[in-house]
Amino acid sequence: MIKLAFYGKGGIGKSTTVSNLAAVWAERGMRVLQIGCDPKADSTLLLRHGEELPCVVDLVRAGRPFELADVVHEGFRGVLCAEAGGPLPGRGCAGRGIATALETLEDKGAIAELRPDVVLYDVLGDVVCGGFAVPMRDGHADHVLVLTSGENMAIHAAANIGLAVQGFAERGYAQLAGLILNRRDVRDEDAKVAELAGDLGCEVVGELPRDRAVTDAEERGLTLMEAEPESPMADAYRALADAIELRCGFGAGACSAAGGEGRRSC
Repeated sequence: MIKLAFYGKGGIGKSTTVSNLAAVWAERGMRVLQIGCDPKADSTLLLRHGEELPCVVDLVRAGRPFELADVVHEGFRGVLCAEAGGPLPGRGCAGRGIATALETLEDKGAIAELRPDVVLYDVLGDVVCGGFAVPMRDGHADHVLVLTSGENMAIHAAANIGLAVQGFAERGYAQLAGLILNRRDVRDEDAKVAELAGDLGCEVVGELPRDRAVTDAEERGLTLMEAEPESPMADAYRALADAIELRCGFGAGACSAAGGEGRRSC
């Protein structure tokens, strides 16, 4: 089992990227659990064709007993989907809601019973304090991947997240696996992101081109991997998945690096 947490500036494309990666790994025969860690509860919408999920925090707040099956539902290609949820704006602490939701999912056996091969945490914006840091704590994510573009605010947010992850690593938290460049085609984009990676002492694990096919698929309520599985952009998501596997040591990438054969035999 590998557990990955994705962070980055709000609007950088985390949920879109995570959902498409989930679809890729499901395509490869892996059992995938995607957990949205955002009060908006919209991480898994594309995997579920726009159908919303009951949020863990809402059911906890209601005080009525519920089962794991009430909050974990299948999406495209059988990806297991869950949403932490959280309070309405100005009515509570979103970070505390994420902490409560992850603890509840653990107590109800989300990992032990479902036994996913890959767990993906899609974490709100660029906040890495309090409850927002829970996904990278020991027992949750093994690696953190930070999405960025070459835009100044995205670079600034990614730098802050990277530094925080490095600081938390001393406490036994998840390790910074590297950056994902989600292109916005701004000037000197490659150089800016490469410089940031150098400053953080990590790698640019992979990149995604800017492609209208992604937004076209979203307008249909679908992941790109479902809407256009044979497109060049679908291959870009597959290539990113390959790079993450190699960097984080699982799947076919790890097998290839070790000289093994077969995706599942490793």
